[in-house]
Amino acid sequence: MSTPSLDVPRRELAFREERGGFSLTLKRNCSTTPTGLLRVFAALAVVVLAIGAGFAAAGAWLVLPFAGLEVLLLGAAFVLYARRAADYEKLQLEGGRLVLERAEAERRERYAMQAQDARLRVEKQAGYGARIWLSRGEEEELEIGRHLDAQARLQLADELRRRLQI
Repeated sequence: MSTPSLDVPRRELAFREERGGFSLTLKRNCSTTPTGLLRVFAALAVVVLAIGAGFAAAGAWLVLPFAGLEVLLLGAAFVLYARRAADYEKLQLEGGRLVLERAEAERRERYAMQAQDARLRVEKQAGYGARIWLSRGEEEELEIGRHLDAQARLQLADELRRRLQI
């Protein structure tokens, strides 16, 4: 008797070739956009408040403040989720310069270095797969590929080594 295999679909890294270089954008795996999330929240808020108003009209008026509290807490959870839904990392190689652009919540960061100065370090960890660090000499290390699964992070490291020839 054989055990069924759980084939995890392989995530392909979409390197776009550009003028002798490349561009790669890595995003979180979100099931909906912030706009879609707003629509879902509005629909849920209308339903919850309508039910609360119905109970209030039937004489159970204490249900309405709790319905309002539920909508408020649900809105806070959606705002926390939406702030991170658009996070991304963009790696771009053009004209011998490697640029990493990173967006987290409202913070945007941009790091640039000469491609020949770039160093890549892969740190394997149990349970997490691997972490990839990009550095420009001894100055600083930047973790990249944080929005990828373990297999895709290793694939990214191999592909970057090949493309940057490091």
